[in-house]
Amino acid sequence: MKKRKDNPPRRKPVRPGLLLLLLLTALLSYAPAHAADRVALVIGMAQYRNVPALENTVNDARLLAATLDRIGFDVTTLIDTPQEELRGELERFAFRSETADLALIYFAGHGVEVAGENFLLPVDVNVRSNKDVQRQSISLKDLLQVVDSARKMRIVILDSCRNNPLGDGILHDEGEAAAASGGGLAPPSPDRGTLVAFAARDGQVALDGNGSNSPFAIALSEKLAEPGLEISLMFRQVRDDVLAATQNLQEPNTYGSLSGVPFYLAGSPELRDQLATDDRRVAWAAIGSNQESQLRSLADSGDARAMLGLAYMRLDTGGTEFDPAQAAELFGRAAEAGSPEAQYELAKLYEKGIGVPQDNARALELFQKSADQGFSDAVNDMGFFYYQGSFGLQRDALKALQYFEQAADLRHPQAMFNFAALIDDGIVPGKGAPDAGKYLYQALRSGSAAVFQQLSDRPTMFSLETRKALQQELTEHAFYSGPIDGDFGPGTQKAVRVAYGLNTEG
Repeated sequence: MKKRKDNPPRRKPVRPGLLLLLLLTALLSYAPAHAADRVALVIGMAQYRNVPALENTVNDARLLAATLDRIGFDVTTLIDTPQEELRGELERFAFRSETADLALIYFAGHGVEVAGENFLLPVDVNVRSNKDVQRQSISLKDLLQVVDSARKMRIVILDSCRNNPLGDGILHDEGEAAAASGGGLAPPSPDRGTLVAFAARDGQVALDGNGSNSPFAIALSEKLAEPGLEISLMFRQVRDDVLAATQNLQEPNTYGSLSGVPFYLAGSPELRDQLATDDRRVAWAAIGSNQESQLRSLADSGDARAMLGLAYMRLDTGGTEFDPAQAAELFGRAAEAGSPEAQYELAKLYEKGIGVPQDNARALELFQKSADQGFSDAVNDMGFFYYQGSFGLQRDALKALQYFEQAADLRHPQAMFNFAALIDDGIVPGKGAPDAGKYLYQALRSGSAAVFQQLSDRPTMFSLETRKALQQELTEHAFYSGPIDGDFGPGTQKAVRVAYGLNTEG
């Protein structure tokens, strides 16, 4: 790339993957000391003080906690927890989630809908109006925010549709229309990469069952522990089991949009290591033949994520079903269904001429469609294209910076690092060292091994003021207590390791 003579940057922005190629991607000696990669918060509410008590919720919470612990989660269990204590525990769990690959919350207890928003009731709730519900309860939005910074997967499971304990007696605040109410909770619209699972479809009431655990908790516990069962297929099997156990009276439902990364909650360490690869082609190719047939069935019914999985399998050059043309066809179907990830992957095939004729115009069109939906890889790439003048675009540094900032705000690790570097170079209007420090801190917490390596081995690539700003961020989050001097000595290096998610030893 030719540098502009007016205020040239010291570092080039890079497309996804290129940063990882330019840097060493991991410090293997640190790997065994990494923080818990899967964390769970299990909440059971039964002995309500001012609304009807529940029968099986605590039993269900304990069953799920034991199952999650058995399959390798670091589990925190809360039983009959009052509001103030619950909020404190949620804040602590949110901080722990930042260095976990997967964060999961399970809530069993009363839940209600107010004005289209879902609220989960602590045991000490005492309400007479909708505003009381909003003040004294935990919203689904709160739970989504708690798990939002987990690095790969975020799951919220609400086993909370048993009934409406407030009945018709709740008062609607003046000027507020009563929300339409069925027996269950309103469907959420969680952000991309987050799965919300309800024990019952909107409008249904979840059943306690005839034993000590509910049908949903039993099915969920059994499927969670099944080795090598891909997460989207797991929840579909839970749904099928609950429908069968309740004679079709209760149908669990999931909302959200999982990424194209396959994820397995249970399995041997060898299986988990095999599936931990960032190469989605290899990871999807590792699933069993029985699950592949389920994916084909789902793809035939229009499921875009199943199409993605099958397409990645067809791009695995080490597999027996390598077929780039079929991969392109599958990505094309998923792209037509609106999947931004499929649009992005298909764009890369058109860019390189893999499985389809090479076509830069079509590639750029697909990159733009994906970026318009907020797919962070595509947003970052569009910044790169405008910065470089790729695909015949006129170079536009200002537009490139807007894309880089958008990708950074979407927590794209390389984009956060790149944008911090551009701020440090002094070419981002209105931003300075404190902003660069914040983006570097967030990139570090995102779990990027490449970013960690750079901050460990080459911190002086950033200016003194930016290094001070990063130290300030580490101080504000209780990782560092030394002087704010920009010197990345042993104290700062230790803080960087801990903030990244490593233990202090080594």
